Amino acid sequence: AARAARRGRAAMGLVRAAREFVRRMISDAEGMKVLLVDKSTVMTVSAAYSQSEILQQEVFLVEQLGDGSEEEMRHMKAVVFVRPSRQSINLLKAALRNPRFGEYTLYFSNVVNESDLQELADADEGELVTGVHEYFADFSPLDELHFAVTTSSLSGGGTAALLAPSQWDPNASQLCVERATSGLCAALLALKRRPIVRYASQSETARRVASGVARAIESDPVLYDFRAPAGSGAPVLLVLDRRDDPVTPLLSQWTYQAMLHEVIGMENNTLDLKKVGASGPKELGAQLLVAASSDDFFRSNMYENYGDLGANVKTLVDEFQSKTKSNQNISSIEDMQRFVDSYPEFRKLSGNVSKHVALMSELSRLIDERHLMAVSQQEQELACSDGQSAAYEGVLSLLSTHNLREQEKLRLVMLFGLRYERSGSAQLRSLLERLEETGVPRRRCGLVRTLVQIAGAAQRTGDLYGDKSFFGRAAGSVARGLRGVDNVYTQHVPALAGHVDGARKGKLKETEFPFAGAAPPAGATERPSEVIVFIVGGSTYEEARWVATNQQGGRCVLGGTGVLNSQDFLAALDEVSASEQCYN
Repeated sequence: AARAARRGRAAMGLVRAAREFVRRMISDAEGMKVLLVDKSTVMTVSAAYSQSEILQQEVFLVEQLGDGSEEEMRHMKAVVFVRPSRQSINLLKAALRNPRFGEYTLYFSNVVNESDLQELADADEGELVTGVHEYFADFSPLDELHFAVTTSSLSGGGTAALLAPSQWDPNASQLCVERATSGLCAALLALKRRPIVRYASQSETARRVASGVARAIESDPVLYDFRAPAGSGAPVLLVLDRRDDPVTPLLSQWTYQAMLHEVIGMENNTLDLKKVGASGPKELGAQLLVAASSDDFFRSNMYENYGDLGANVKTLVDEFQSKTKSNQNISSIEDMQRFVDSYPEFRKLSGNVSKHVALMSELSRLIDERHLMAVSQQEQELACSDGQSAAYEGVLSLLSTHNLREQEKLRLVMLFGLRYERSGSAQLRSLLERLEETGVPRRRCGLVRTLVQIAGAAQRTGDLYGDKSFFGRAAGSVARGLRGVDNVYTQHVPALAGHVDGARKGKLKETEFPFAGAAPPAGATERPSEVIVFIVGGSTYEEARWVATNQQGGRCVLGGTGVLNSQDFLAALDEVSASEQCYN
C-alpha cells in the first residue's frame, strides 16, 4: 500500500493534515465519483470538509459502507476511505464481491495488514480495485491542536473500561487500549513526529498505550523517519491517565467552547440542541456545527470567557443596530435575542453571528436554571483553595438552600471527597447523608466513593493539590456594561499544565514519568521541540484551551480517548460502579 505520511516533513495542524488527505483522495479520481466511508472516517471527513465543499469536488454522493444501498452506478468511480478494522474489511469484501461501481480506489486511515490486503484481493474477482493507499487520519481532528480517538463505540466499556481496567472484562479493556494506541500512532504520522515516549507511572493503562506506541515506532523505523528541527530536542509524547486529574472534568466551564460542551453537549464539533430543549431560531435545527475551521466568529471567540464573549456579540449587534438606525435599548442577552428575532435581515447579513446570539441566549437560560454561578464559585474554592471547614459549610449550604440538579450536587460532593480525602471522612459522610436526604438515590451517592477509589491520592501520579497557579479576574467584574454577564473568577489550571511545563524544561522525574521502549540518549529530553499529550480516559475543552493559549514555550498538541464533560464523566463512573466486579 502506498503511504501518504512520507510526503514532506514540515509541521502541520491536525485539521489541515486531514483536509489535505481528503483533498488528495478526491482529486486523484477524475470525474464524477462516490465517497464511501465508515463510522470512524465519516467523522474525519466531516471535520475536514463541509458537505457543500465535498460536492464541489465532483463527489456525487457520500455513503457509509454497508448502509444497505443496492443501486448500481457502474459509470461512477468509488473512492473508499475506511479504518482497517475487522468490520470495515468484511464490509469492503462484501462490496467487492457484489460491485455497484465501475472501479474502486481504497484508502485506509491506518496501517493495513498484509493478510487483510490478501483477503480483499481474493474478493476482488472483477479486478476493479485500481489502487490501495494508507492515509494516516485514524482520529477526529477537533481543531489544529486537539484530536480525539473515540473508544465509546467499542463494545464492552469505552471510557469506563479505561478508568477501571481491573474491574472490566480484560478483552474489552484490551480493545480500548489497542484503539487508543492505533489512533495515537496515526496522529503522530499525520503530525510527522517520531517522539520520545513517556507515561504516568501509576497508570497501567497509560503504560500499555505508551508501550504499544513505542513498539510501533521501533518496528517500522522507516515509516517514522521524521527528524526534529535543527537545534532542538526530539518531541516528547506524554501519555497521561484521566484518573491523575479527576477534578478538571467535574468543573463548570466559563469559556465559550468549553461552556458549549459542558452546558449543552458537543460531539465531534456538533451540538445537540434537543438534549437541553433549546429554544433558539428554528432555522438552527437540532444539530449545529460549531467549528473553528468553518466559523470565523467561533474561531475568534472559542477561548473567550463568558463576559468578554457577551461583549463581543453585543458589539456586532450594536454595529448592525447603528446601520438600521434602530433605537432599541440592548443591555442584556435577552435584549439581543429579541433584536435578532425582530430583524430577519440581520441573520442574512451577519453570517454566523445570529447563531451565536441564540447560543448565548441558551447558555444564559441554562446557567440561571441550574444555578451554575453559585455552584461554580464553590467548585473553584474546592479545586484551588485549602479551607476545609469553609468548604464543608459551603457545599452543605448549596445542597440545602438551592434547587440544584442531581448532577451539580454530585459534582460538589465529589470535589469535596477528592480534596479532603484524608482529613474529611466524617464531613464526607455527613454530605453523603444530606445528598440522599435531598432525593439523590443511594446508588448514585455511591459514585462519590467509586471516584475516590479509582482516582484518589493512592492512584494518582503527581500531586494534584500541590502548587496551584492563580490567575483571572475578580468575580464581580462586569463586561463592558452588559448586564447579566459576569467575568467569572477562573482560578483552576488543569494538572497537565504542570506536566507540559516540566516536559518543556526537561524536568519531568523519571520515577513519575518513565520512558517507554528504549531509553533515549543523554540530553535528548532537555529541550523538546514539541510536547504531545495524550490522555487515556478523555481530554476536556478546558485542557484544550490551556494548550492552545500556551504555545509560547514550545508547540504542544493535545489528544485523548474522546472529550469529556461532567455528564460524560459521571456516566462513565456509573458504568464502573455497575460493573460486575465493582468495589463494595
